[in-house]
Amino acid sequence: MLHTIRNEHFEVTVNELGAQLWSILGADGTQYFWQGDQAYWADRALTIFPYVARLWQGKYMLDGEIHEMPIHGFAPESRFVLIEKTESRMVFALTDSEETRAQYPRRFVFRVAYGLEDDSLAVTYEVENRDEKPMFFGLGGHPGFNVPLEAGKAFTDYRLRFAKPCAPMRVGFSPACFVTGEDTLFPLKENTLLPLTHDLFDEDAIVLRDMAREVTLEAEGGAYFVTVSFPDMPYLGIWHWPKKDAPYVCIEPWASLPARHGEVAVFEKQSDLIRLDPGKAYKNRWTIRVGRR
Repeated sequence: MLHTIRNEHFEVTVNELGAQLWSILGADGTQYFWQGDQAYWADRALTIFPYVARLWQGKYMLDGEIHEMPIHGFAPESRFVLIEKTESRMVFALTDSEETRAQYPRRFVFRVAYGLEDDSLAVTYEVENRDEKPMFFGLGGHPGFNVPLEAGKAFTDYRLRFAKPCAPMRVGFSPACFVTGEDTLFPLKENTLLPLTHDLFDEDAIVLRDMAREVTLEAEGGAYFVTVSFPDMPYLGIWHWPKKDAPYVCIEPWASLPARHGEVAVFEKQSDLIRLDPGKAYKNRWTIRVGRR
């Protein structure tokens, strides 16, 4: 089931399945959001929890036992419950169940809130640990944005502009998209710009660290833009389906990284995972701003 909130700038629609962003439609009819296409990517904006990207052999260890979990965890295929809705805000919740505990043996509530704030959409993740043991988890966003955003522009007219000069490091990945530990400098044009080309993604996602935590999708001389701000997310994934001329780009704020190549992750020892003690809550907020110059 789909749910919509709106203000004078835009309307936002979310799917209960995965609490997935479904549409960001401007007041003038501009669709900023990728609308899914099996030829390129059927999804639109996966909600990632409790693990970001891939586990080696789909397995991990917690409490000394091996468990299995799919890419990006179980949240994308879980049906969330709408627990709060006003004209400008809605909150979805996923509570542990027999099915989730079979993959991740913890009791929790994971809430995803969407709130309109002028011309921005605030996305807030909150995890509440209801278990007697600490939780170890990752989370993040996976929103896809249309490229181009307007008629008369091409994919290669667009760029990502970081909010301030930076020298990001690209997280090293194996061909199978697992962490290698061999990070390299990822130079930006003029220390702020990443021009978009389809072949950027021939080897799958670009994952950065040590970058400015705000980035704008824009075309030089273009009217429309999207700005993603993620102050408390240390990693940024940039992606479209490899070796395709896909008409979108995903700008993905991540709290943690995938597993290392050739290693079954031990959650208690994976240093970039979030640790949350029993009875505690964790919150992380990021925003999407859209508009016309």
